This record gives sequence, structure tokens and C-alpha cells, in this order.
Amino acid sequence: MSLTTLNALSPLDGRYHERTARLAPYFSEFALIRYRVQVEVNWLKALAAAADVTEIAPFSVETLAQLDHLVAHFSEADAAQIKAIEVRTNHDVKAMEYWLKERLADNPEILKAGEFIHFACTSEDINNQCHGMMLLHARDQVLLPAIDSVIDRLAALAHQHAGVAMLARTHGQTATPTTLGKEMANVQQRLQRARASIAVVVMPGKMNGAVGNYNAHLAAYPKVDWEQLGQQLVEQHGLQFNRYTTQIEPHDGIAELMDAYARLNTILIDLDRDIWGYISLGYFRQRPKAGEVGSSTMPHKVNPIDFENSEGNLGLANAVLRHLAEKLPISRWQRDLTDSTVLRNLGVGLGYALLGYDSCIRGLDKLEADPIRIAHDLQGAWEVLAEPIQTVMRKYGMDNPYDRLKALTRGKAVDEATLREFVAGLPIPQAERERLAQLTPAGYTGIAAELARRSSGKA
Repeated sequence: MSLTTLNALSPLDGRYHERTARLAPYFSEFALIRYRVQVEVNWLKALAAAADVTEIAPFSVETLAQLDHLVAHFSEADAAQIKAIEVRTNHDVKAMEYWLKERLADNPEILKAGEFIHFACTSEDINNQCHGMMLLHARDQVLLPAIDSVIDRLAALAHQHAGVAMLARTHGQTATPTTLGKEMANVQQRLQRARASIAVVVMPGKMNGAVGNYNAHLAAYPKVDWEQLGQQLVEQHGLQFNRYTTQIEPHDGIAELMDAYARLNTILIDLDRDIWGYISLGYFRQRPKAGEVGSSTMPHKVNPIDFENSEGNLGLANAVLRHLAEKLPISRWQRDLTDSTVLRNLGVGLGYALLGYDSCIRGLDKLEADPIRIAHDLQGAWEVLAEPIQTVMRKYGMDNPYDRLKALTRGKAVDEATLREFVAGLPIPQAERERLAQLTPAGYTGIAAELARRSSGKA
């Protein structure tokens, strides 16, 4: 059976293939093999250029060009050949080493230096750098741009609705008013902070042999500065050199990055649920898409499916990402292989994250605020003005202002007339009574509008 989007086991490669395919160049099996070839070729070039490794001569310009071409034009057919060799070797990195020797056998310089391919390396010397590059490149090229799209849309909503007064709900109950734009700005700011944590994570890399001590390297060439040569290669790949490892780079950088994504995803789950609630209240309408069906039996419905899809997939993402963060830094003694199979799921966790971001963006793009519905809700909640009234009463030293407002408002229907009558009888300066009498729920939003505009860069 040929693999298609209809028979793929994972929905990331099936139903959602078009929405997650952007990650395939970084986390597919082909991508991993391509990165391995890049690291192996660069190590061979570094050895050839090392003055004290005399058994391999510096490569000619033509040979260097051939090696660079091999990396730049590595194809799926090349990867298939490596996989065919792996059937025999039952070892993926060794299969790639054999393929390189076969593929470059027609070059006399490389043929002579054939045993310097994968010289003194353990598989993890290659793989750890591949995983580091995969994560950095996917972060910068795909995931951060997707996160930025969510942030940009929230910034636009924050500015557009900065002054739309809205009834807040703490504990699900009517509470001090805010503005719709300020609530969007709150999430925008949280996401910007979480994004910064993702963007600054540095990926460590190692190139130091079977248990991290250059044992085999020094047995062959005791005078070579192997630490310097390894650092040069690791930094060439955009990674931070880690001098202290066992057989494996301990994956603390990967764990840090996975945790950072998971924290951002949790913020987005919070957003998804809040938007879902606002749609339920009628604060937002969703622009229907032509031909789209909401319910299979109720024609009137436009369900908040994008936010539900986002919430569900971000939950799946965090389940995988948190397992990666908790498992990968743990390895028995100098090495066990439990990390190897788990690392193959980096793209799974981040694929579900990308799907969550994409669904959230789709949902945000459909939103239309309903200012009339929002205002109607707020106009029916005059009890929220109990807070400013009792606060002014405190200012003038009146006895038990909180309890007096509690007796007036808690569990009762409170309207404008009730509050006006209460304010008129307060023994406070006339100017203060007049100011309180002018308060409305819609006008009691503090600096919410200013904060919303400032957050979106529009103040």
C-alpha cells in the first residue's frame, strides 16, 4: 500500500498534511538523513583541513565543491539508497557512512581518505548536531512566524476594540468592567513574553566521542587539539559547544525548548477557551465560510470549531512536548537508547503545536465583535458600580462602606435609579456625589483602552 493522506496513521500526515507539511523539511526521516550527511561531510572537511592529521591531505577545490554539492542537492532517492543499506546494517548512521563511501568512491582524494568518514565518531556525535539544527531551523523558519501571526492578530483586535467597554467576569460572575481590546492585549503580552523564551533558547552540541573524552581521537593523534576542532564544527552548525557530556549530549537544551513551547501553548489554550466563551455569550460572531456546515442537523449553527481544534491539538502537543522535556535529560549512566526513539517524535509534538497555532489564526480571522450585545450585557450590570462608590466612601472615612454596599447589591437586582438614590444620600462633598452620579458601567473602565492601544503599538 502506498502511503497517502487517506491511509496515513497519523493525522499530521493525513487529514492535516497540508497544514503541517512546512515542518517536513526539518523533522521527516529524509530531513534527519540529510542533516546527518551535512554533519558527516563537514567533519570530513574539517579533518582534511587539520594540519596535524597528516594521513589525509587537504582537499582540492574540486573535491570540496563535490562535497558541498552532495549536501546541497541531497535527494529523496539518495535517502532511499541509505535506507536500503540500513536493511543490511540495522544501523541508520552506519548505513549513511557506507553510502557516503560508495557515493564518493570515484573521487581519488576521498577514496584515499575513506576511513576518515565518521572518524572517531559515535553516532550521537552526528545525531545531536542534527537534532539541534532541526530544532533551530524549524523554530526560526516555521514556528516563530506562526506564533508571530497569532500575536499580530491579537494586536489588531486589541487596537480595533480598545474602547469597547465590556463586562468582566471573575469566577464567572459580573465584575468590574474592562474593554474587549484590553482583554486581547493581555494575551498578546503574555504570548510575546513566552515567544521571547522560545527565541532565546540555545541548542548545545557535542563532538567528543564515545563517552565525551576524545579517547579514540587521542589514541590516533595525541597532538591534535580535538576539543578545538570539535568546537569549530559544532559552532559551524549554529550550536553552542558543550564540553561536558557522556556518550550523548544530555538534551537539556531540547528540554528547555520543549518546555518553552509548552508554556506558550498553555497560554493559547487559555485564549481558545476564553474566545469560545465570548462566542457563546454573543460578544463575538464568526463570519461564516461559504459552503461550510456548522452542525449536521441544526442549520443555524456556526460552531467555534477553530478554537476547539486549536485547544485539542495544543493539548496533544503539550503531552508530547512535556514528555520530551521530562524524558530526554535522563539517560542511564553514560548512555542508553531510550532517547533515540523518543527524539523521532520532535516533529510530532511541534506538528500538533503548529496545527494549534494555525487553527487559532483561522478562528481569530473570522471574529466580528458585537458591540450592541456587549453593551446590552454591561448596561444590565449596574451593581458593578458598588466598587467605586464604596471606594470613594472609604476615602472620606465613612463607616463600613463595603458592608453597606454589600447589603445594597448582593443577590439583588440593582438598577441605575437604586444607585443614584444611594449616592444622593451620602455625606460626602457635593462635587463627589455629582461625579459618582455620572458614573455608568460603560464609563468605568479605568485605563483599559489606553493599555490596549499601547500594547498594540497604536497609542
